[in-house]
Amino acid sequence: MSKTKYAGVFTDTKGKFYYETELGTDKITGKRIRKKGRKDGNGKPFSSARQAYTELVRVKREYHEAHGYANYRMTYAQFMHDTYVPAYKTDVEESTFLVRNRSFEICIARFGKMMLRDIDITDVQSFRTWLLSSVDDGGAGYSQGYAGLVFGCFRKSLDYAVQSQYLSTNVSKQAKAIPKGRANVAYWTKNDFEKVIAQICIDDVYSHLNFIMLWIYFTTGVRVNEGTALWWRDVDLGKKLMHVDHMLVLKNRQSWERHNYTKTDSGRRILSLDDDTVAILKKWRAVQRKFGLGENDDFIMTYDGLPMIKSTIANIIHRYAKLAGVQAIEGKGLRHSHASYLINEFNVSVLVLSKRLGHSSPEITLKHYSHLWSGLDADIAEQMTGNIRIKTANENQVRFVGNQTVKFDKLTPAKNTAKMVKIEHKATHTAS
Repeated sequence: MSKTKYAGVFTDTKGKFYYETELGTDKITGKRIRKKGRKDGNGKPFSSARQAYTELVRVKREYHEAHGYANYRMTYAQFMHDTYVPAYKTDVEESTFLVRNRSFEICIARFGKMMLRDIDITDVQSFRTWLLSSVDDGGAGYSQGYAGLVFGCFRKSLDYAVQSQYLSTNVSKQAKAIPKGRANVAYWTKNDFEKVIAQICIDDVYSHLNFIMLWIYFTTGVRVNEGTALWWRDVDLGKKLMHVDHMLVLKNRQSWERHNYTKTDSGRRILSLDDDTVAILKKWRAVQRKFGLGENDDFIMTYDGLPMIKSTIANIIHRYAKLAGVQAIEGKGLRHSHASYLINEFNVSVLVLSKRLGHSSPEITLKHYSHLWSGLDADIAEQMTGNIRIKTANENQVRFVGNQTVKFDKLTPAKNTAKMVKIEHKATHTAS
């Protein structure tokens, strides 16, 4: 028997997947109830650990529903630990689950001891207020964005309780959702970036790596986990191309997984590299090879063979931003910086930028980056000045014919008189 990353799922000596779990205690005999299976509900053997885990969750849910587990004595913590969280884990990537799990823990800490059916609108509203309040006011002290994320997770958990027939209605829907608010991602301009890299001395290997990391993100716009996943085999320096088709999921530098897909299907893309980037990468690969790295299956962003982690990237950005006297930004701000750079320096089209960033459609690009094109409006207005030759006719080429009423109430008395004279003159001339 060999464990998998899914709790309760194992592989046998032949590499076949199966699940094994305890469902509780028999009320008559007092013996533990164990359940083991190698096939799904349709009688098909499991082809992956994930399939076995999904079936395990289904079996446990059906058992608890059939044996009165979904009753008035079920606490919110029981529901989350035994039903919702395991089911949620089967539907998302591990990286997504790790991010959301902290939100689940907050919800459980708040409602865990309460009976699921006893949670009312007062409890929900109190939770909402606590999430949005500052620490000084007895609240959680979270940002509005994070408070909205936690509250959204709570609402979805109760949605699942309704779907699973543990509840008849979702009481949290009676309270207003917490709006995310507009998130303005700080970024560097070309001038900012030049100031930053001017602070880095690449004679030192680690400092050289810092330069490489910042350069790649700023000039390619790859996502943070796409950049950390880059191997040398992903770059064709001869053809000046970079293949972006992997993402790195890690807990720490020693525990990581390199997935052969990106955040979205459209995220798989091939980027063209400029000559400066090609030259910079060639030089860095030569440096790596001096200490045994730089092979096809080695990370580009490494000095010891292990991948960079987000906290390290954040520290590097903050260190050199402070030295350069520019604003500190987040790792994802470098992707935003790339978009700004292409728009402001090269007036790149939304279609080109969308493909380069790996968005599924130009609409997604506009949703996140439309404000970066705002500065171009003033440039266009300036270019329009004098572009159209202004010349009007010396005489009126159109003769007024008809009985339209001419209003003069908004004209000055002098202009009214002049208009009346012209019209009377026209009428007399026509009559003669």
